[in-house]
Amino acid sequence: MKPLEGIRVLDIATYIAAPYCATIMAEFGAEVIKVEMPGVGDPCRRLGSVTEAGDTLVWLSEARNKKSITLNLKDPKGKEMLKQLVSEADVLCENFRPGTLEKWSIGWDVLSIVNPKLVMLRVSGYGQTGPYREQPGFGRIGNAFGGISFLAGDPDRPPATPGSATLADYMSGLYGALGVVMALRSAEATGVGQQVDIGLYEPIFRILDELAPAYDKFGFIRQRMGAPTVNVCPHSHYPTGDDRWVAIACTNDKIFARLAKLMGQDDVANNGRYGTIQQREADRPGVDGMVEAWTRSHTQKDVVELCAKAEVPCGIVAAIDEIFEDPQYAARDNIVRVNDPRAGEIAVPNVVPRLTGTPGSVDTLGPALGANNAEIYGELLGIGDEALRALAGEGVI
Repeated sequence: MKPLEGIRVLDIATYIAAPYCATIMAEFGAEVIKVEMPGVGDPCRRLGSVTEAGDTLVWLSEARNKKSITLNLKDPKGKEMLKQLVSEADVLCENFRPGTLEKWSIGWDVLSIVNPKLVMLRVSGYGQTGPYREQPGFGRIGNAFGGISFLAGDPDRPPATPGSATLADYMSGLYGALGVVMALRSAEATGVGQQVDIGLYEPIFRILDELAPAYDKFGFIRQRMGAPTVNVCPHSHYPTGDDRWVAIACTNDKIFARLAKLMGQDDVANNGRYGTIQQREADRPGVDGMVEAWTRSHTQKDVVELCAKAEVPCGIVAAIDEIFEDPQYAARDNIVRVNDPRAGEIAVPNVVPRLTGTPGSVDTLGPALGANNAEIYGELLGIGDEALRALAGEGVI
């Protein structure tokens, strides 16, 4: 039995942020019903590389374990059907611009009366309150406003994308899942549900270590540093002799002393000129140059093995082909291959986190649009085939 079995989630959101919360819950046993616009579907179906199924790899991976139904939420009949579904659900995930569902008369004020125990995840660009609440937002905007984009890139270059423009989407979905599970726990105890309100920028701002207190206490405005890291050195990416890269992280003086000994530079550590973090930070170019000269004299494989023996944290800077070949990824089953009836076998990232007693799983990939209309509307709302055909003809489903 999976930990969220018995929980029913309505996912009426689009793209990644709130739907990712629903995906996490689906991986751990919740029944997730994806509600999509008839004939159109979630725009995520068209985001990314298109497959022979007609849907993209993004959709197939990120809509895993979900059931798809179609429903026009702007249609009066559609609104009533949503209310009926809400009465049978535990969670609803949405990421429309604040005020949109209220304008359609299916906001929290209405749905919380339909189901007092309902937990409603609401992800938007800036959250449900504040002067920016009505402004649109996507992951790139969340990254930028949250503060991480300003830090990404080299000092003499413009701010860069921090790895992925969708980072804020995934982070919001992750925090959303945490919030929903906590709200469900509260609803079980009190009988009263609540909203989980997240602005896309907020999870980004939350993960920026001492950025806020350092500014507030010392007036320090961190700038772009490229690969290095504030407060510690050497702590960066270094080229190897075979034109690959490694990451080395010396987070304290003891680790640096080990690295210095490994490099044959014992004299610079401990009581030497680079013995303390403060001394190393004062001459970052000198320290990083010394480490780079050493890594360039070895292959990537040799650098990683030598550092492992010396207990110096080091790893490859992995491209996706290296990830697929890496024995650690294989041993942990971090990549799972799922056979999809429409697109064949597809490799996708496996479930995180790893529960040893009640693990999650990837059972199916993203479904075809409306694939579960008959099942969901028949079993939950008692609507027969003839009535469903009529609703489809009216554009309600």
